Amino acid sequence: MNPLRTLILAAAGNDTVRRVVATAPVSRDVVRRFVAGEKISDAIDVTSDLVGRHGLRVTLDYLGEDTTDRATAERTVRAYLELLDQLHDVGLAADAEVSVKLSAVGLAVSETLALDNASRICAAAEQAATTVTVDMEDHTSTDATLRVLAELRRHWPSVGAVLQAYLRRTLDDCRELADTRVRLCKGAYAEPASVSYVDPHEVDLNYVRCANVLLAGSGYPMFATHDPRLIEIIGERARWHDKAVEDFEFQLLYGVRTGEQLHLAAEGHVVRVYVPFGEQWYGYLMRRLAERPANVSFFLRSLVSRS
Repeated sequence: MNPLRTLILAAAGNDTVRRVVATAPVSRDVVRRFVAGEKISDAIDVTSDLVGRHGLRVTLDYLGEDTTDRATAERTVRAYLELLDQLHDVGLAADAEVSVKLSAVGLAVSETLALDNASRICAAAEQAATTVTVDMEDHTSTDATLRVLAELRRHWPSVGAVLQAYLRRTLDDCRELADTRVRLCKGAYAEPASVSYVDPHEVDLNYVRCANVLLAGSGYPMFATHDPRLIEIIGERARWHDKAVEDFEFQLLYGVRTGEQLHLAAEGHVVRVYVPFGEQWYGYLMRRLAERPANVSFFLRSLVSRS
């Protein structure tokens, strides 16, 4: 693993670093590049701009994870229910869905609690006429996440899965899920070599292998990547598999390669922006920096220039 990436991921769990970043006078301004804001109204405003002004689609993530008590999980669920109500009320539900981490809705308490809470969110999304994608987290929760996903799909077949190309198991998981809605990403957690590819080239190769499996299936693949080479390859493989532009989509993070988002949309592709919001932005920010260490330079320059 890239030593800088290792350092950044270590910082994500360091309380001292967390306090320094969270209290630095300019941190909130810098974070706004990657996070819509802390309130639901902030998320709605950003979504409205991306959909209305730029013709993009959105998936919204209410930040929070590793919840260890029922009360916190309940607050997260209620935030999603309110968000979905507002998306419906302002007419954005057709172009905006939600992404949910099971650890945020009680997976650490029990799998049953996570399923019950995720079901409430899926029911609300159905009422709002939109969809839910269940985010994937570190490898220790992969089996539990896929079990909950399978149960959710008994009632809501459109619930999306997320698979991570850096895990060695993912090609098999793609074969199992190729006839469903799947987001393929590289992965952003620190994982041991026993379960993951650590060479970036190997991760890219596995991403392409997985993409081919998903494109050969009858489902709806969602390719989450900012890598221009992978985007080009996916476009070529989609044409080879005779997929129309509406048969798959590209997903990119809010604040990252915004020009490419608009370029792909202008070419006729479906482009969905992953928009996080909420007070628990620190862990998310650290993973974004770890995924693309070049972002560290932007962050540090901003701190220096505004301090």
